[in-house]
Amino acid sequence: MAELKFGWSEVDITPGKGTKIGLAGQFFERITDEVESHISVTALTIDSGSDYVIMCACDLVAVSENLNILVKEKLAKNGMVNPKKVILSAIHTHTSYIYKRKTSIAKVNPKQYLQSIIPEDMAYKPLVSNEKGMDPNDALEFLANKIVEAVLLSWENREQGYYRNAFGRAAVGMCRRVCYDDGSALMWGDTNHANFTELEGGNDNGIELIFVYDKNKKITGVVANIACPAQVVEHRSYISSDYWGKVKDNLRKEYGEEVFVLGLCSAAGDQCPRDMIRWVEPESYIDDPNIKRDTVLERNADPSMFDISGLKVVGRRISSEIIAVHEELNSEYKDQAELIHETANITLPLRRVTKSEYANAVEMIDKFIEKNRGKTINFDDNAKMHVYSGIIARYELQKTVNTFEIETHFIRFGDIAIATNPFELFLDYGNQIRARSKAKQTFLIQLACGAYGYLPTEKAEKGSHYSAYVSSGYVGHEGGNLLVRKTIDTINKMF
Repeated sequence: MAELKFGWSEVDITPGKGTKIGLAGQFFERITDEVESHISVTALTIDSGSDYVIMCACDLVAVSENLNILVKEKLAKNGMVNPKKVILSAIHTHTSYIYKRKTSIAKVNPKQYLQSIIPEDMAYKPLVSNEKGMDPNDALEFLANKIVEAVLLSWENREQGYYRNAFGRAAVGMCRRVCYDDGSALMWGDTNHANFTELEGGNDNGIELIFVYDKNKKITGVVANIACPAQVVEHRSYISSDYWGKVKDNLRKEYGEEVFVLGLCSAAGDQCPRDMIRWVEPESYIDDPNIKRDTVLERNADPSMFDISGLKVVGRRISSEIIAVHEELNSEYKDQAELIHETANITLPLRRVTKSEYANAVEMIDKFIEKNRGKTINFDDNAKMHVYSGIIARYELQKTVNTFEIETHFIRFGDIAIATNPFELFLDYGNQIRARSKAKQTFLIQLACGAYGYLPTEKAEKGSHYSAYVSSGYVGHEGGNLLVRKTIDTINKMF
């Protein structure tokens, strides 16, 4: 085997001073040029001589299908690297760009459907200010070019080096779906309630780690795989790389400003940085009805995990654990490893709705329209009707679509397995893969090379609510189980 080569890059995507952008996520408008922390694209190339992988972590809410395709078309035209060897993933920050996102199987999304059926005597006004952010089409092109730049720089920066893989633990992600005694569930549900029974799922506080070094065995960067999206300050109206920005700051204080951090989000569709049992209120008002509480009890617990105080704590927990693990690491420096990188287009079944579910959704939309004639439809109304408009849109889609393909990547790197998926994949699926993987260590990267929404468990579908109803994603638990089986089979054949 040839000696390994590693190449790092980090390309800033923070808007220039005075350039406002719309922030992705939530059901209310946020347009800003205020910067809490810089946002970027970080790329790492691992080249064994016989095969290679280029992993990119983008400070975005998602890497949509059309962004993934556009980047890879540009890379193919450039000709320096094979686009099939490139993995584009998102840290899932809600304080980064709105850009033009498209999915090939979606003819109409729930929001577009609701807009299309609003009568003329009802005004649809989702925007609450006269400000405008960067045009979404311009943002798409800008981001694609920056990601391409990061990929090519990491390839050009390849140098002989070493790596050591390790494992740590930090309390970051916790289940955010709350169950009640009638079988229902709510994302961000109130646990200070007599009908509360349990949190729907568990959590995974493990951190899968790879430390990368130059030929002199000086650390150049860290790969960290954590089962929690970067959404501490998801409701706030400023640009931020969320907790990963704090992790980078802390590690650079320890190892130097030139150290890179590749933050990878593991299966975490039902996870968040907030303790739903020891609920701590936001430090200032947030316009989200799901997190409002009738009665709030003061807790001696975390700081607000809606604010910068929470960012600092999460960043400290992760970076402190990484530093401690590195200090205690006594494994050998490896400059050779078997590297196999396979891509596969996996066909999954479209999650379907029944005729009765469709009929009920039509009835609920009709009642909503009749009740609100002559009024203005705002973001709150759009959020409330999202479930029903999504059911109707899915019913129309399933008339012609039964299945669709997703892009997945599988890598063997020494005793490490790496597998990707394009969903907000519920934790249980990730646990099933890790538990049955033959690799000594398994990295899972969600929201990679596409964005097809949440992929909930059967239990979550029965509990319903946001993240588990049809409007939240394209695949249900049957597809989730199939994805798990295919992922386990592919990994284990590599070992």
